[in-house]
Amino acid sequence: MNKRSIALILSLLAGFGLWLGLKGLPAQTAGDQILDGIGETALIARYIFDGNTEDRSRNHFHAVAVSGEPTYPEERPFGKVLFLQGGALRLPGRALAGIDNLSVTCWVNLDSADPGQVLFDFGGKTGRGLFCLLTGPDEASGFRVGTSAADAGGGQELTSKANSSGRWFHVAVVLDAAHSTLTGYVMGREVGRVEDLKMRFEDILDRDQPDQNRLFIGRALDSEEPGLRAKLRDLRLYSISLSEEQVRAIAFGAAGGMGGGRRRAVEPAAPALRSLALGLRAVPDISVETTTGVLPHLPVRIPGIYENGVSGPPVRVIWPSPADNSAVLNPGTYTVTGTVPGTAFQPKAVVSVKPAEAPAAAAELKRLLEPFPLGRVVLNRDIDGRDTLFMKNRDKFITMLAKVNPDNFLYNFRDAFGLPQPAGAVQLGGWDDQTTRLRGHATGHYLSALAQAYAGSVYDAALQANFLKKMNDMIDTLYDLSQKSGRPAEAGGPCNSDPTTVPPGPG
Repeated sequence: MNKRSIALILSLLAGFGLWLGLKGLPAQTAGDQILDGIGETALIARYIFDGNTEDRSRNHFHAVAVSGEPTYPEERPFGKVLFLQGGALRLPGRALAGIDNLSVTCWVNLDSADPGQVLFDFGGKTGRGLFCLLTGPDEASGFRVGTSAADAGGGQELTSKANSSGRWFHVAVVLDAAHSTLTGYVMGREVGRVEDLKMRFEDILDRDQPDQNRLFIGRALDSEEPGLRAKLRDLRLYSISLSEEQVRAIAFGAAGGMGGGRRRAVEPAAPALRSLALGLRAVPDISVETTTGVLPHLPVRIPGIYENGVSGPPVRVIWPSPADNSAVLNPGTYTVTGTVPGTAFQPKAVVSVKPAEAPAAAAELKRLLEPFPLGRVVLNRDIDGRDTLFMKNRDKFITMLAKVNPDNFLYNFRDAFGLPQPAGAVQLGGWDDQTTRLRGHATGHYLSALAQAYAGSVYDAALQANFLKKMNDMIDTLYDLSQKSGRPAEAGGPCNSDPTTVPPGPG
């Protein structure tokens, strides 16, 4: 492998993570952090309940059973779910430490219509709490959300109709400190709101000793009575006040969520719950057209047929992935059979393959985009000769990059061959820590940054020379190290040229 090959491979490593690599920030552990377009910092905990009570976020706020023995039956359309048969769970008190807003969402299937079925009750030593009851003393107050207080009249709550037992429904509770509101949602729709909320989380939870907070799922704070009888799935806690659109996105995977966030699909069966609840009777077949050699685009959602002609949401259809494009190589028709998660419906897509149009002659083709070197783009000062905000922000990064020591990014490579480190070389942290299997990856990001900075700094010859020297030093060192791979450290010394047979060493 030559020097140019090494430089190319390293510079083509994923651009994501350059800043993390330079700053040496801690690595993110495994877990669901960005869900339905809602950013990672907002997710406190997520309990899928597919066989355990572990928190699937990176925060690891695992729940424990405090009464009753939870079981995990198979339940359509989710698979395994948590079944609390008069039991309860407790979350770590520190899970809600220091927050001002809170959103709790969960899929629920009540196994009992008895009054006082508590979904959650959160509180500290203050005698105050935030609660959600799924059944009340009567149908009119079946769904209750509110704050409670030891002193008479200190609490506030909203009520809505009861949710019948024996079916799945989605609930959400949102405490918005900025607007002093407490809102309840059922099946993605607002069902009630407390305006001018008197209590805040600092009034409910113990901020000085967060581990003393009591966060119960399935039981009231000051009750030893048997707890909730219900099946639960995908309980989530967020440190922000979700909008109705976001609640709906969490429940059904509808378009929504925070702008700019990475989307992650919810369970594919979740949208079917809403459709079945509204009386989905059938999913019609569809017709699709394409041209020879081009696989068709099959719609993700198609209109459903509902009881009594009611208008319901489009139905999510999963189409099988083709193994190749042989079905569209010649004109004609063929059929693709899809499935609707959580149902027995199997809609069909009849695909018509039409002859492709003759390609345009080469003389008619016109290139719309042309490549250009980064040095063609320069920033000019304003009409008064001052640096613009764009220039200042560019210089913040460029100046920092020019001062970074390349030997920091060569540390792991030299260490792998047992070579001494130059004076001033520092082992990077985060993903480049020696305890991770990603160590060394930031070197590629760094080399990409040097190459782009060199190409774009045509306005400053000294800067360009700085970046060129750093690039050459990096590439030369990596090339020299690559020549040591599979060869003895000393001529005639012991050597193993097969890396797969080298035994692991310390660490």
